[in-house]
Amino acid sequence: MKTLITGGAGFIGSNLVRLALSQGHQVLNVDALTYAGNLASLSDIEDNPNYRFAKIDITDADSVQQTIADFRPDAVMHLAAESHVDRSIDGPGQFIQTNVIGTFNLLQASLQHYRSLPDDQAEKFRFLHVSTDEVYGSLGQTGLFTETTPYDPHSPYSASKASSDHLARAWQDTYGLPVLVTNCSNNYGPYQFPEKLIPVVILKCLRGEPIPVYGKGENIRDWLYVEDHCRALLTVVEKGKPGQTYNIGGNNERTNLELVQTLCSILDELCLRAESGESRATSSEMKSDTNSQLATRYSQLITFVTDRPGHDLRYAIDASKIERELGWKPLENFESGFRKTVQWYLNNESWWQNILSGDYQLDRLGKK
Repeated sequence: MKTLITGGAGFIGSNLVRLALSQGHQVLNVDALTYAGNLASLSDIEDNPNYRFAKIDITDADSVQQTIADFRPDAVMHLAAESHVDRSIDGPGQFIQTNVIGTFNLLQASLQHYRSLPDDQAEKFRFLHVSTDEVYGSLGQTGLFTETTPYDPHSPYSASKASSDHLARAWQDTYGLPVLVTNCSNNYGPYQFPEKLIPVVILKCLRGEPIPVYGKGENIRDWLYVEDHCRALLTVVEKGKPGQTYNIGGNNERTNLELVQTLCSILDELCLRAESGESRATSSEMKSDTNSQLATRYSQLITFVTDRPGHDLRYAIDASKIERELGWKPLENFESGFRKTVQWYLNNESWWQNILSGDYQLDRLGKK
Protein backbone atom coordinates (compact mmCIF):
# COMPACT_ATOMS: atom_id res chain seq x y z
CA MET A 1 0.00 0.00 0.00
CA LYS A 2 0.88 3.65 -0.37
CA THR A 3 0.48 4.64 3.27
CA LEU A 4 0.48 8.14 4.72
CA ILE A 5 1.41 8.00 8.40
CA THR A 6 0.97 11.11 10.52
CA GLY A 7 3.26 11.48 13.52
CA GLY A 8 5.76 9.06 12.04
CA ALA A 9 8.71 10.65 13.83
CA GLY A 10 7.15 10.04 17.23
CA PHE A 11 7.36 7.01 19.49
CA ILE A 12 4.63 4.75 18.09
CA GLY A 13 4.85 6.35 14.65
CA SER A 14 8.55 5.65 14.11
CA ASN A 15 8.05 2.01 15.06
CA LEU A 16 5.07 1.81 12.70
CA VAL A 17 6.99 3.40 9.80
CA ARG A 18 9.79 0.86 10.26
CA LEU A 19 7.37 -2.09 10.37
CA ALA A 20 5.36 -0.90 7.35
CA LEU A 21 8.53 -0.55 5.27
CA SER A 22 9.68 -4.02 6.34
CA GLN A 23 6.39 -5.39 4.98
CA GLY A 24 6.90 -3.73 1.60
CA HIS A 25 4.63 -0.69 1.91
CA GLN A 26 5.45 2.75 0.54
CA VAL A 27 5.37 5.28 3.38
CA LEU A 28 5.01 9.04 3.50
CA ASN A 29 5.78 10.22 7.02
CA VAL A 30 4.00 13.48 7.86
CA ASP A 31 5.25 15.07 11.07
CA ALA A 32 5.55 18.63 12.41
CA LEU A 33 8.66 17.67 14.43
CA THR A 34 7.46 19.21 17.67
CA TYR A 35 9.39 18.48 20.87
CA ALA A 36 8.65 14.70 20.78
CA GLY A 37 9.21 14.25 17.03
CA ASN A 38 12.71 12.96 16.38
CA LEU A 39 14.01 11.96 12.95
CA ALA A 40 16.96 10.29 14.68
CA SER A 41 14.47 7.55 15.54
CA LEU A 42 14.34 6.76 11.80
CA SER A 43 17.99 7.18 10.87
CA ASP A 44 18.27 3.50 9.93
CA ILE A 45 15.57 3.75 7.22
CA GLU A 46 15.96 7.31 5.90
CA ASP A 47 17.57 6.06 2.68
CA ASN A 48 14.91 3.42 2.00
CA PRO A 49 13.54 4.06 -1.53
CA ASN A 50 9.98 3.42 -0.28
CA TYR A 51 10.25 6.10 2.42
CA ARG A 52 9.54 9.83 2.21
CA PHE A 53 9.27 12.51 4.86
CA ALA A 54 7.27 15.74 4.79
CA LYS A 55 7.45 18.31 7.58
CA ILE A 56 3.78 19.24 7.83
CA ASP A 57 1.72 20.55 10.74
CA ILE A 58 -1.72 18.92 10.57
CA THR A 59 -3.27 22.13 11.93
CA ASP A 60 -2.39 23.69 8.53
CA ALA A 61 -5.42 22.65 6.47
CA ASP A 62 -4.02 23.76 3.11
CA SER A 63 -0.76 21.84 3.56
CA VAL A 64 -2.63 18.71 4.65
CA GLN A 65 -4.96 18.88 1.66
CA GLN A 66 -2.11 19.41 -0.82
CA THR A 67 0.02 16.64 0.67
CA ILE A 68 -2.75 14.05 0.46
CA ALA A 69 -3.71 15.16 -3.04
CA ASP A 70 -0.10 14.84 -4.23
CA PHE A 71 0.70 11.50 -2.55
CA ARG A 72 -2.69 9.87 -3.29
CA PRO A 73 -2.45 7.27 -0.51
CA ASP A 74 -4.25 3.94 -0.30
CA ALA A 75 -4.47 4.43 3.46
CA VAL A 76 -4.08 7.23 6.00
CA MET A 77 -2.88 6.08 9.42
CA HIS A 78 -3.39 8.99 11.78
CA LEU A 79 -1.17 8.87 14.87
CA ALA A 80 -0.09 12.53 15.16
CA ALA A 81 -1.24 13.87 18.51
CA GLU A 82 -0.28 15.71 21.63
CA SER A 83 -0.28 12.80 24.03
CA HIS A 84 1.09 13.62 27.48
CA VAL A 85 -1.54 14.08 30.22
CA ASP A 86 0.68 16.32 32.36
CA ARG A 87 1.39 18.62 29.42
CA SER A 88 -2.35 18.84 28.71
CA ILE A 89 -2.91 20.10 32.26
CA ASP A 90 -0.31 22.83 31.82
CA GLY A 91 -1.30 23.81 28.27
CA PRO A 92 -4.61 22.40 26.98
CA GLY A 93 -4.86 24.74 23.98
CA GLN A 94 -2.29 22.90 21.87
CA PHE A 95 -4.11 19.62 22.52
CA ILE A 96 -7.31 21.07 21.09
CA GLN A 97 -5.49 22.45 18.06
CA THR A 98 -3.57 19.29 17.18
CA ASN A 99 -5.89 16.52 18.32
CA VAL A 100 -9.22 18.07 17.34
CA ILE A 101 -8.59 20.63 14.58
CA GLY A 102 -5.73 18.58 13.10
CA THR A 103 -7.94 15.47 12.91
CA PHE A 104 -10.71 17.51 11.29
CA ASN A 105 -8.27 18.74 8.63
CA LEU A 106 -7.12 15.19 7.88
CA LEU A 107 -10.68 13.90 7.65
CA GLN A 108 -11.68 16.67 5.26
CA ALA A 109 -8.64 16.18 3.02
CA SER A 110 -9.01 12.40 3.08
CA LEU A 111 -12.69 12.65 2.16
CA GLN A 112 -11.87 14.87 -0.81
CA HIS A 113 -9.19 12.39 -1.90
CA TYR A 114 -11.51 9.40 -1.36
CA ARG A 115 -14.22 10.94 -3.54
CA SER A 116 -11.70 11.47 -6.35
CA LEU A 117 -10.72 7.78 -6.52
CA PRO A 118 -12.05 5.35 -9.11
CA ASP A 119 -14.42 2.78 -7.65
CA ASP A 120 -11.89 -0.05 -7.38
CA GLN A 121 -9.42 2.12 -5.45
CA ALA A 122 -12.10 3.77 -3.32
CA GLU A 123 -13.27 0.34 -2.22
CA LYS A 124 -9.82 -0.38 -0.76
CA PHE A 125 -9.10 3.03 0.78
CA ARG A 126 -8.96 3.24 4.59
CA PHE A 127 -8.62 6.00 7.18
CA LEU A 128 -7.32 4.68 10.50
CA HIS A 129 -7.71 6.92 13.53
CA VAL A 130 -5.43 5.81 16.37
CA SER A 131 -6.70 6.66 19.84
CA THR A 132 -6.32 5.72 23.50
CA ASP A 133 -8.12 3.82 26.25
CA GLU A 134 -8.05 7.01 28.33
CA VAL A 135 -11.21 8.21 26.55
CA TYR A 136 -13.18 5.61 28.53
CA GLY A 137 -12.37 7.16 31.90
CA SER A 138 -11.58 5.08 34.97
CA LEU A 139 -12.42 1.52 35.94
CA GLY A 140 -12.91 0.12 39.41
CA GLN A 141 -11.01 -2.90 40.65
CA THR A 142 -12.82 -5.17 38.17
CA GLY A 143 -14.09 -5.01 34.60
CA LEU A 144 -12.57 -4.21 31.21
CA PHE A 145 -12.99 -1.52 28.57
CA THR A 146 -14.78 -2.86 25.49
CA GLU A 147 -15.50 -1.19 22.17
CA THR A 148 -18.95 -0.20 23.47
CA THR A 149 -17.84 1.29 26.81
CA PRO A 150 -19.28 4.83 27.17
CA TYR A 151 -16.77 7.65 26.95
CA ASP A 152 -15.89 9.45 30.19
CA PRO A 153 -12.64 11.44 29.72
CA HIS A 154 -11.14 13.18 32.74
CA SER A 155 -8.14 15.16 31.44
CA PRO A 156 -7.73 17.74 28.67
CA TYR A 157 -5.71 15.12 26.77
CA SER A 158 -8.33 12.38 26.96
CA ALA A 159 -11.12 14.86 26.22
CA SER A 160 -9.33 16.02 23.07
CA LYS A 161 -8.84 12.41 21.93
CA ALA A 162 -12.48 11.60 22.66
CA SER A 163 -13.46 14.57 20.51
CA SER A 164 -11.32 13.37 17.62
CA ASP A 165 -12.72 9.83 17.92
CA HIS A 166 -16.24 11.20 17.59
CA LEU A 167 -15.23 13.28 14.57
CA ALA A 168 -13.72 10.25 12.82
CA ARG A 169 -16.83 8.15 13.37
CA ALA A 170 -19.07 11.03 12.23
CA TRP A 171 -17.16 11.28 8.91
CA GLN A 172 -17.85 7.56 8.42
CA ASP A 173 -21.55 7.82 9.26
CA THR A 174 -22.26 11.15 7.57
CA TYR A 175 -20.01 11.14 4.52
CA GLY A 176 -19.20 7.47 4.00
CA LEU A 177 -15.45 7.84 4.54
CA PRO A 178 -14.16 4.30 5.33
CA VAL A 179 -12.94 4.98 8.86
CA LEU A 180 -11.48 2.58 11.40
CA VAL A 181 -10.81 3.53 15.03
CA THR A 182 -8.44 1.83 17.45
CA ASN A 183 -8.16 2.47 21.18
CA CYS A 184 -5.00 1.13 22.78
CA SER A 185 -3.60 0.73 26.26
CA ASN A 186 -0.30 2.26 27.44
CA ASN A 187 2.55 1.64 24.99
CA TYR A 188 6.17 1.05 25.90
CA GLY A 189 9.33 0.09 24.02
CA PRO A 190 12.14 1.60 21.90
CA TYR A 191 12.24 5.30 21.00
CA GLN A 192 9.74 6.50 23.63
CA PHE A 193 10.33 10.16 24.45
CA PRO A 194 11.74 10.48 27.99
CA GLU A 195 8.76 12.20 29.58
CA LYS A 196 6.65 9.03 29.92
CA LEU A 197 6.83 6.82 32.99
CA ILE A 198 8.99 3.96 31.73
CA PRO A 199 11.87 5.93 30.16
CA VAL A 200 11.73 8.34 33.10
CA VAL A 201 12.25 5.43 35.52
CA ILE A 202 15.09 3.95 33.46
CA LEU A 203 16.92 7.24 33.03
CA LYS A 204 16.39 8.34 36.62
CA CYS A 205 18.00 5.06 37.68
CA LEU A 206 20.97 5.57 35.39
CA ARG A 207 21.44 9.10 36.70
CA GLY A 208 21.04 8.07 40.36
CA GLU A 209 18.10 10.46 40.83
CA PRO A 210 14.83 10.01 42.76
CA ILE A 211 12.18 8.06 40.83
CA PRO A 212 8.82 9.91 41.15
CA VAL A 213 5.75 7.73 41.72
CA TYR A 214 2.38 9.49 41.90
CA GLY A 215 0.34 9.02 45.09
CA LYS A 216 0.89 5.56 46.52
CA GLY A 217 1.59 3.99 43.13
CA GLU A 218 -1.76 2.21 43.18
CA ASN A 219 -2.99 3.34 39.73
CA ILE A 220 -3.27 0.38 37.38
CA ARG A 221 -2.49 0.34 33.65
CA ASP A 222 -2.42 -2.32 30.95
CA TRP A 223 0.95 -2.25 29.15
CA LEU A 224 1.30 -2.93 25.41
CA TYR A 225 4.67 -3.41 23.71
CA VAL A 226 4.90 -0.92 20.86
CA GLU A 227 5.84 -3.44 18.17
CA ASP A 228 2.78 -5.52 19.08
CA HIS A 229 0.68 -2.37 18.75
CA CYS A 230 2.12 -1.58 15.33
CA ARG A 231 1.36 -5.10 14.09
CA ALA A 232 -2.20 -4.59 15.26
CA LEU A 233 -2.53 -1.25 13.43
CA LEU A 234 -1.40 -2.73 10.13
CA THR A 235 -3.71 -5.69 10.68
CA VAL A 236 -6.68 -3.35 11.22
CA VAL A 237 -5.90 -1.38 8.05
CA GLU A 238 -5.52 -4.54 5.98
CA LYS A 239 -8.36 -6.65 7.43
CA GLY A 240 -10.61 -4.41 9.53
CA LYS A 241 -14.18 -3.53 8.60
CA PRO A 242 -14.84 0.19 8.00
CA GLY A 243 -16.97 1.73 10.70
CA GLN A 244 -15.64 -0.60 13.37
CA THR A 245 -13.64 0.10 16.50
CA TYR A 246 -10.93 -2.28 17.73
CA ASN A 247 -9.47 -2.19 21.23
CA ILE A 248 -5.78 -3.14 21.42
CA GLY A 249 -4.33 -4.28 24.74
CA GLY A 250 -1.32 -6.13 26.06
CA ASN A 251 -2.98 -8.30 28.73
CA ASN A 252 -0.44 -6.87 31.18
CA GLU A 253 -2.08 -5.09 34.10
CA ARG A 254 0.23 -3.75 36.78
CA THR A 255 0.09 -1.03 39.41
CA ASN A 256 2.50 1.80 38.75
CA LEU A 257 4.49 0.76 41.82
CA GLU A 258 4.76 -2.85 40.59
CA LEU A 259 5.91 -1.58 37.22
CA VAL A 260 8.61 0.66 38.70
CA GLN A 261 9.82 -2.13 40.96
CA THR A 262 10.03 -4.48 37.96
CA LEU A 263 12.13 -1.99 36.01
CA CYS A 264 14.42 -1.48 39.00
CA SER A 265 14.86 -5.24 39.34
CA ILE A 266 15.76 -5.65 35.66
CA LEU A 267 18.24 -2.79 35.89
CA ASP A 268 19.77 -4.31 39.01
CA GLU A 269 20.39 -7.52 37.10
CA LEU A 270 21.67 -5.96 33.88
CA CYS A 271 23.91 -3.47 35.64
CA LEU A 272 25.41 -6.14 37.87
CA ARG A 273 26.29 -8.13 34.77
CA ALA A 274 28.00 -5.08 33.33
CA GLU A 275 30.06 -4.65 36.49
CA SER A 276 31.13 -8.31 36.54
CA GLY A 277 32.33 -8.12 32.96
CA GLU A 278 29.61 -10.30 31.45
CA SER A 279 28.46 -7.39 29.24
CA ARG A 280 29.68 -3.90 28.47
CA ALA A 281 29.03 -0.91 30.74
CA THR A 282 25.60 0.44 29.94
CA SER A 283 26.15 4.16 30.38
CA SER A 284 28.90 6.61 31.10
CA GLU A 285 27.21 7.67 34.36
CA MET A 286 27.37 4.11 35.67
CA LYS A 287 31.17 4.19 35.56
CA SER A 288 31.19 6.45 38.62
CA ASP A 289 31.54 4.85 42.05
CA THR A 290 28.26 6.37 43.26
CA ASN A 291 26.09 4.95 40.48
CA SER A 292 27.88 1.60 40.53
CA GLN A 293 26.89 1.27 44.17
CA LEU A 294 23.29 2.14 43.25
CA ALA A 295 23.18 -0.67 40.68
CA THR A 296 22.12 -3.23 43.29
CA ARG A 297 19.48 -1.05 44.95
CA TYR A 298 17.66 1.06 42.38
CA SER A 299 14.33 0.54 44.17
CA GLN A 300 15.70 2.68 47.01
CA LEU A 301 15.42 5.65 44.64
CA ILE A 302 11.59 5.37 44.56
CA THR A 303 10.02 8.58 45.88
CA PHE A 304 6.27 9.09 46.32
CA VAL A 305 5.02 12.48 45.12
CA THR A 306 1.69 14.32 45.13
CA ASP A 307 -0.77 12.63 42.81
CA ARG A 308 -1.74 14.04 39.42
CA PRO A 309 -5.07 15.97 39.32
CA GLY A 310 -7.87 13.77 37.92
CA HIS A 311 -5.64 10.68 37.90
CA ASP A 312 -7.76 7.72 36.74
CA LEU A 313 -7.45 4.69 38.99
CA ARG A 314 -7.42 1.83 36.50
CA TYR A 315 -7.45 1.14 32.77
CA ALA A 316 -7.80 -2.36 31.34
CA ILE A 317 -8.54 -3.39 27.77
CA ASP A 318 -10.65 -6.25 26.49
CA ALA A 319 -8.85 -7.07 23.22
CA SER A 320 -10.89 -10.18 22.41
CA LYS A 321 -12.61 -8.60 19.39
CA ILE A 322 -9.42 -7.95 17.41
CA GLU A 323 -8.14 -11.43 18.23
CA ARG A 324 -11.45 -13.08 17.34
CA GLU A 325 -12.16 -11.15 14.13
CA LEU A 326 -8.70 -10.26 12.79
CA GLY A 327 -6.43 -12.88 14.37
CA TRP A 328 -4.14 -10.47 16.27
CA LYS A 329 -2.77 -10.99 19.76
CA PRO A 330 0.31 -9.62 21.55
CA LEU A 331 3.55 -11.57 21.28
CA GLU A 332 5.35 -9.97 24.24
CA ASN A 333 4.45 -10.54 27.86
CA PHE A 334 5.24 -8.28 30.79
CA GLU A 335 8.64 -9.79 31.51
CA SER A 336 9.91 -10.16 27.93
CA GLY A 337 8.74 -6.76 26.72
CA PHE A 338 10.19 -4.81 29.60
CA ARG A 339 13.49 -6.63 29.47
CA LYS A 340 13.77 -5.74 25.77
CA THR A 341 12.86 -2.13 26.55
CA VAL A 342 15.40 -1.69 29.34
CA GLN A 343 18.11 -3.28 27.23
CA TRP A 344 17.29 -0.96 24.31
CA TYR A 345 17.76 2.15 26.47
CA LEU A 346 21.01 0.76 27.83
CA ASN A 347 22.26 0.03 24.31
CA ASN A 348 21.14 3.37 22.81
CA GLU A 349 22.53 5.94 25.18
CA SER A 350 23.40 8.36 22.36
CA TRP A 351 19.72 8.56 21.33
CA TRP A 352 18.43 9.68 24.72
CA GLN A 353 21.52 11.69 25.65
CA ASN A 354 20.95 13.87 22.57
CA ILE A 355 17.44 14.59 23.86
CA LEU A 356 18.46 15.25 27.45
CA SER A 357 21.21 17.62 26.38
CA GLY A 358 18.52 19.99 25.09
CA ASP A 359 15.77 21.83 26.90
CA TYR A 360 13.99 18.76 28.25
CA GLN A 361 15.42 17.62 31.60
CA LEU A 362 12.95 15.06 33.00
CA ASP A 363 11.13 17.77 34.96
CA ARG A 364 7.66 17.06 36.24
CA LEU A 365 4.70 18.72 34.55
CA GLY A 366 0.96 18.78 35.30
CA LYS A 367 0.94 19.83 38.96
CA LYS A 368 -1.84 22.41 38.62
